[in-house]
Amino acid sequence: MSFVFPDPQEMQKRLQDFVKSFGSPNPMPSETDKEDRREKFKEKILQFQFTPKEIKSYLDRFVIKQEEAKKVLSVAVCDHYNQVKEALMGRGPVHYVKQNILLVGPSGVGKTYLVRCLADCIGVPMVKADATKFSETGYVGADVEDLVRELIQQAEGDTEIAQYGIVYLDEVDKLASSNMIGRDVSGRGVQSNLLKLLEETDVPVKAAYDVLGQMQSIFDFQRGLRSLRKTINTRYILFILSGAFEKLSEIVQRRIRRSHLGFQPHGPEKVVADLISEATTADFVEYGLEPEFIGRLPVRVFCQSLDAEDLFHVLRDSEGSILKQYKSSFAAYGIELKFTEEALRLIAEKAIEEGTGARGLMTICEKILRPFRFELPGTGIKEIEIDPPTVEDPEEKVLKILKEMDEAKKTKEKEEIEQFLHEFYKSNEIRIIFQNEAIEALKQEAQERGISVLDLCKEKFKNYALGLKLVKKNNGQSVFTISKEDLLHPDETLNNWIAASYKSNFLQSTESDSCS
Repeated sequence: MSFVFPDPQEMQKRLQDFVKSFGSPNPMPSETDKEDRREKFKEKILQFQFTPKEIKSYLDRFVIKQEEAKKVLSVAVCDHYNQVKEALMGRGPVHYVKQNILLVGPSGVGKTYLVRCLADCIGVPMVKADATKFSETGYVGADVEDLVRELIQQAEGDTEIAQYGIVYLDEVDKLASSNMIGRDVSGRGVQSNLLKLLEETDVPVKAAYDVLGQMQSIFDFQRGLRSLRKTINTRYILFILSGAFEKLSEIVQRRIRRSHLGFQPHGPEKVVADLISEATTADFVEYGLEPEFIGRLPVRVFCQSLDAEDLFHVLRDSEGSILKQYKSSFAAYGIELKFTEEALRLIAEKAIEEGTGARGLMTICEKILRPFRFELPGTGIKEIEIDPPTVEDPEEKVLKILKEMDEAKKTKEKEEIEQFLHEFYKSNEIRIIFQNEAIEALKQEAQERGISVLDLCKEKFKNYALGLKLVKKNNGQSVFTISKEDLLHPDETLNNWIAASYKSNFLQSTESDSCS
């Protein structure tokens, strides 16, 4: 069957139908709502009165260690948003040189978390991305300008708010020309494209190759809407870039050695962290960053590696500790999760072995808590305590808990059955005896129905007090044995006993009359 290509009019009709269905089902916010939100945001920036010490104190609540990094970031952010405040008041400098920031440090030391906490503290939108997803052209990979467009999305489409946000770009060291072996050699081109963003440029709100954006424009046009602003300026967007720069210490070490006369450097050898903190612009250029690119990052922050003691404090003291997330997860099932201090130290030690910094904490905690999260919800357990033996063998602890709960459950069921039988005898002076199979059947049915064995007994034998009294009156019987079969139809069993007692009573009366 051959395909018939539609004529231009049919294509136009199909396109119009598609565009009509393209609009968001949610009503668009009115210009009044946008203006109100914009004014509230500007008012918040105008009231920006943080001091560097206040911002550092806020960061101290969440980020462990990195004292120097927190100080440098606090100063840079305060300076930047004070300039933003001046600009909003019409007093900003004609030529503003941004204090864009470069964070250097190994994975898992808190670089991303520092930036996220900064954005939360100030109350501005933030975008995070990895440099490795970008390409020079934008056709293979993303375009660096998409960072700014994502910032607009974070600001709910408001460019007035987005232009004062924070863009955080991680793994920027992967753009270095020394790391280009075996991958797309567009890293240098991406650096060049980032240059204009780091200073000041106008970025189109919608990318030229964005089909979705083009369709939305058509949709807006059909609705009679016109965008008031097609571009966003990056002058007051703060860019924070970060990377591990693993081999930077070797470059610094070579430079230091060359600077000394003779064959041996003077003084003791420095550790890697100390070497990296002495990195200069020339070292970054030798690493593979373009001079113009590293020059746009005047504020350089060097983060320290975390040891086991630091990770222990991350778990115990940080307001953003991963333990809070796990405790909340268990609390949803009515379970209180506790950790001993010794267990936290052991978790921190194991996380160090992972070699991923603070990220290793989640790896270890996930391994420990996974069997608890699967087995214990819905069992009725109210509290779990994680101690060192549990950290070493969580599966054994889970099995022990389940065994203890099963034994406690059996004990409780036995006590409830004995309670029912005792109360029945005390009230009626009639003894009921359950066969072993009947007891197991009662337990199983109670579990299936989600009620206690005591409540099940009261339900099944609610008519037995009156009925068995009749039987006892008729034939004097005061002990009754209930089998598993009797539990299937307890009322029918009772009726049979009553009928048999009347029959027995009638026969006894007949025999008595005959003898007389």
